[in-house]
Amino acid sequence: MEHKIIVVGIGPGNPDYMVPEARRVIESARVLAGGRRALSQFAGENVQEQCVIGADIPAVMAFIRKNLQHDDVVVMVSGDPGYYSLLDALRREFPAESLRVIPGISAMQMAFARLALPWHEADLWSFHGRVPEDARLAYAPGRLAGMLTDGKYNSHTIPQLLMEKGWPGETGLAVCSRLSYEDEIIIRTTLAEAGRHPVFSHCILVVTA
Repeated sequence: MEHKIIVVGIGPGNPDYMVPEARRVIESARVLAGGRRALSQFAGENVQEQCVIGADIPAVMAFIRKNLQHDDVVVMVSGDPGYYSLLDALRREFPAESLRVIPGISAMQMAFARLALPWHEADLWSFHGRVPEDARLAYAPGRLAGMLTDGKYNSHTIPQLLMEKGWPGETGLAVCSRLSYEDEIIIRTTLAEAGRHPVFSHCILVVTA
């Protein structure tokens, strides 16, 4: 039987929110790849080979390709593998039938849960290293949107950008940071008032028009 690349969503951060199957697969892994923090937190005693996932993605792919010849390779990604993770790159490098995906709880999903908001009609945008097209950011009454942020596009700059695109200043805004951890922060404010609060990056923003 051919060996598999098992892509495991490890959830929003707190191990309590990792699904049991993900934990079982990680604990039994002999070949494991993941972020530095994930490896230090979750790598089990069975691990014989491991790789830190960083900026050098070709090196990660080479590690996977080499070890896949003799064993399954478990790849840990934050949140859910289907939402802005290494899964895209893996699908470009390896056939789909060599991949097994174990879903996880994403920070985006956690944010909507914390706000008790259904999100089946929400627009989901990523400002992480990119800016959505103007047409996607256009204001419409009743619109609900969730956003990934980064250092440049954060809880101060994104509200300003949305107001420049025509969103009213009184539009509701929730800033969700450190979700699932004990020091989790959720601030409910408006686009116009966002600058009065501390700036948060690498968080989730939710706007309710």
